[in-house]
Amino acid sequence: MPQLFDESASKKATNLSINSDLLLKARKLKINLSATLEHALANELRKYERDNWLKDNKKAIEELNKLVDKSGLFSDAYRGF
Repeated sequence: MPQLFDESASKKATNLSINSDLLLKARKLKINLSATLEHALANELRKYERDNWLKDNKKAIEELNKLVDKSGLFSDAYRGF
């Protein structure tokens, strides 16, 4: 699978708005906001990429499933379950 983003890219300072109570509680727990945001954004990108891939390949997946339903898998004779 291709790399989602360049993990070695330089950091960029940015401003954002966040719920003040959420920020206070996160700071009390010493949660690394930058790392947490990067992790959350990477997860969102993965979901977006996955959804787009499924959308782009929906027809091919459906056709392959029809073929398997009709003809079976080449390995069916070797399945032990």
